[in-house]
Amino acid sequence: MQRVFEALASVPRRKILAYLAHAELSAGEIAARFDMSKPSISQHLSILEAAGLVSSEKRGQYVYYRLVPDNLTNTLNGFVQEVCPVSRPLKRESAARKQDANTDEV
Repeated sequence: MQRVFEALASVPRRKILAYLAHAELSAGEIAARFDMSKPSISQHLSILEAAGLVSSEKRGQYVYYRLVPDNLTNTLNGFVQEVCPVSRPLKRESAARKQDANTDEV
């Protein structure tokens, strides 16, 4: 989870994820969308890949990147459950109230 949030802390990396949410892109196509050096873009892509947010595939002389949406979704859901675990107590409370209501009816 830590790697994902560290990767999301960077504006260029969030922009890369937004681009990849729409289409698979080569490293060159991603670099063309930014005003920074190719090595800098490569570093950002490496961080995103290490965090499991993107995957890459080499095809000939090009490397293509795609979003790994499940990892981001699962990480964010896990974070919400960890930080705001409201749903579990509410479910228990609802179940207890239902059980109490059923007991009162008897």
